[in-house]
Amino acid sequence: MTVTETRENAREATATRLLRSSRQHSYEPDLDIDWEAPLVPVGEQGAYGMPAHRVSLYGTELWDQLTEEQRVTLSIHEVCSIARIGLWFEIILMQMLLRYAYDRDPRSKHIQYALVEIADECRHSVMFAKMTERYGVPDYQPRRLAMLGGRLFKTIASGTAMFAGTLVAEEITDQLQREGMKDDTVQPLTRMVSKIHVTEEARHVRYAREELARITPKANWLQRTVGRWLTALAAHRIATELIHPDVYRSVGLDPKEARKVAMANPHYQETIRWSARKLVPFLREQGVIGGPSEILWRKASLV
Repeated sequence: MTVTETRENAREATATRLLRSSRQHSYEPDLDIDWEAPLVPVGEQGAYGMPAHRVSLYGTELWDQLTEEQRVTLSIHEVCSIARIGLWFEIILMQMLLRYAYDRDPRSKHIQYALVEIADECRHSVMFAKMTERYGVPDYQPRRLAMLGGRLFKTIASGTAMFAGTLVAEEITDQLQREGMKDDTVQPLTRMVSKIHVTEEARHVRYAREELARITPKANWLQRTVGRWLTALAAHRIATELIHPDVYRSVGLDPKEARKVAMANPHYQETIRWSARKLVPFLREQGVIGGPSEILWRKASLV
């Protein structure tokens, strides 16, 4: 058996397992979440939108000045901002996966799973939108530069950049959600949304990790260099856009000043590094992080 045949067999075996898991462990957010359930009021256990110690201002003088109600409000706006970044990148990912599947054999389990993942991401996008609507929070759409960059990325990213960029978006949000879904200080709505997303994203992460590990050894110098830079640009934009500056208006803070405090907050910087703690070593092993482009990872507090 040739090396190519061995790789193809491994790819098909992974996809077969993922398809089986999708049949057995998938959700329908419209049915599995009680969207009409009352939210936990401020002052009761479980009122926060996300764990308090993950809020961007936690540990700063500004945080100390906020009332309990303001802290809860800010946490809800921040979790919706993070969900909006997730929704934004899921739309990008769906387009990349469609382009990826476009001229490949749909009889293969590998491509069938890509189509299943597109369906998953579509449901997740609607779920994040409904959560933001239920919380009564504005649409924290990524800022103009990120939106323009996203249009470019979805159009030109392939191979290394496609799968590595996907891992950046999925694994950072995954770590935050894994913690939040187990925290009883967090709203049941956030916890259920997180549970659904974490369960289904685990398959997406495996699909992307294994494919990235297969294709990087075959990449030439130019492909590796382009992949590194595109992934670094995506990582920088995702990490720095997680918290939209306008969330601070919800508690009467100046967006520019509060964002400056948050970005300089050692505790928040550590949260970002913590969220990427499993991702970074893997991408280093694959040669995706390294060289001049690593400066963007450092600027974003990811390494």
